[in-house]
Amino acid sequence: MSSTIIHNLGLVPYAPTMEAMQAFTDARTADTPDEIWVCQHPPTFTQGLAGKADHVLFNPEGPDHIPVVQTNRGGQVTYHGPGQVVAYPLLNLQRRGYFVKEYVYRLEEAIIRTLAHFGVTGHRVAGAPGIYVRLDDPFAHAALSTPADPRDPFKGLGKIAALGIKVSRHCTYHGMALNVAMDLRPYGRINPCGYQGLRTVDLASIGVDVGWDEVAAVQAHQLDLRLAP
Repeated sequence: MSSTIIHNLGLVPYAPTMEAMQAFTDARTADTPDEIWVCQHPPTFTQGLAGKADHVLFNPEGPDHIPVVQTNRGGQVTYHGPGQVVAYPLLNLQRRGYFVKEYVYRLEEAIIRTLAHFGVTGHRVAGAPGIYVRLDDPFAHAALSTPADPRDPFKGLGKIAALGIKVSRHCTYHGMALNVAMDLRPYGRINPCGYQGLRTVDLASIGVDVGWDEVAAVQAHQLDLRLAP
């Protein structure tokens, strides 16, 4: 039986949620139970520690803007919006017995297994954290060609899930985002994760009609399984 506490927070604003998970991490002790928070956010751009201002392709102070929130997670700029399953694992890696590189691999594996539950084949791309799908046939099982085309490592691919993590005193926060059925247009206002022209997709746009609640439940279960000690 899992000792991880899973909370479905529903639709919650980004900044207070970020502050809450940072406070949780700062206050935790060696005995604090691990948690996974699952939620979705109103339209928000978030910028990671490696983020560059020129990857935001609009004036953040202009009219009809979506706020850009500076964060302390890894990675560069991404977008959160309704219809996206966001999960924040708040874990003590030292107690679980694995390091950050394996943690990232396990996060990606949980996303891949969630996509597989809905018949979609997710792929890793070396050096580009997150999960990608074939645009011409997201349900095909064949592995990607290796090595990828160095001139265009994302040729024929769309990004369906993003990662951005923070580890403090062996404890994790921030996490992952899987696109289910959302307005994808805001991705056109950034270079997603720092990659110019990278196409972003969701389950709906590749032909999978499924509700947020169902995907959130499957994703939480897979995270619980794949992140186990």
